[in-house]
Amino acid sequence: MTRPSLKRWIPAQLMSWRQVNEDQAKHQETKAQEPPHPFWVLVQKEVTDHMRSWRYLILLAILVLTCMGSLYTALMSIRDAVSQEGPEVGFVFLKLFTASDGSLPPFITFVGFLGPLLGITLGFDAVNSELNKRTLIRVLSQPVPRDYVINAKFVGALIMIALLFFALGFLVMGLGLMMIGIPPTPEEFLRILAFLVLSVVYVAFWLNLSILFSIRFRQAATSALASIAVWLFFSVFYQLIVNMIGLARANTGLAPEASASVEQIQLVQALLRLSPNHLFSEATMTLLVPSIRSLGPLTMEQVYGALPTPLPLGQSLLLVWPQVTALVAVSMLCFAFSYVSFMRQDIRAR
Repeated sequence: MTRPSLKRWIPAQLMSWRQVNEDQAKHQETKAQEPPHPFWVLVQKEVTDHMRSWRYLILLAILVLTCMGSLYTALMSIRDAVSQEGPEVGFVFLKLFTASDGSLPPFITFVGFLGPLLGITLGFDAVNSELNKRTLIRVLSQPVPRDYVINAKFVGALIMIALLFFALGFLVMGLGLMMIGIPPTPEEFLRILAFLVLSVVYVAFWLNLSILFSIRFRQAATSALASIAVWLFFSVFYQLIVNMIGLARANTGLAPEASASVEQIQLVQALLRLSPNHLFSEATMTLLVPSIRSLGPLTMEQVYGALPTPLPLGQSLLLVWPQVTALVAVSMLCFAFSYVSFMRQDIRAR
């Protein structure tokens, strides 16, 4: 290429590059000016409402205080164990969530007991309060599909639940690391993450149940009482009823003593696993206590020759896979009932 042609080519090339940059800048500016998707606008609105809600802040403070109290008792027991056995004791970091000196329950007990209250708090008036305020009609009068509303309420509340549990879990890990000075191993970190994810799934079930009641009942107080009644039944009364059934079957005396005892345990365990609280308790204890090798009664043939070593993470996940699947299934089932009920509901008639 000669010098005069080169002089003509360079300015033309620069102009073409400048035009490409200007076109790209205009495209990005146009894309930035586009309105957000209506679904995410509704999700943002739900998240903002929950963050400004006093009941959410009060329950958050209760969860933080109780979990910090259980963390303190766990740290005291862990420090005593480390001072006696040395830092080589296995899975020290997991004891932050399971250990206790007896004065307060461990961390996982508080999560299993107070977690459902968080889901109920976020969902018991998700629909009926807006129906009574006549704000839901205004939203649906806009060009917004109806299913966006129920999906956004679930996703917004689920985001708040996930943020709370992961923030609380990482806070406990950070404080434990500063206090005991022993970092978690990769397997311990993965087990804690699995526990936090399972906690979110567990609370999501109670969230979906409370949303279902908020659709079925017009008054928010009625839906709140119905949700709390179900929670109290599974938390307190269900285990008592199952134990009474097991004792009544054991007292019949129709089978030999050994076989009757095994059958009684199997019956009690099968009935208890109909409770989401028991499913969550079994799954979390298996994940955070690697020494648990079975969730059912063991025969002498199974115990003989078994080494008392902790299970790896993969084996623990396989052991609790039925419990996790059941929790996900009941949560999805509650959401499906809520979705169908909301889509069939005559909003304007109310």
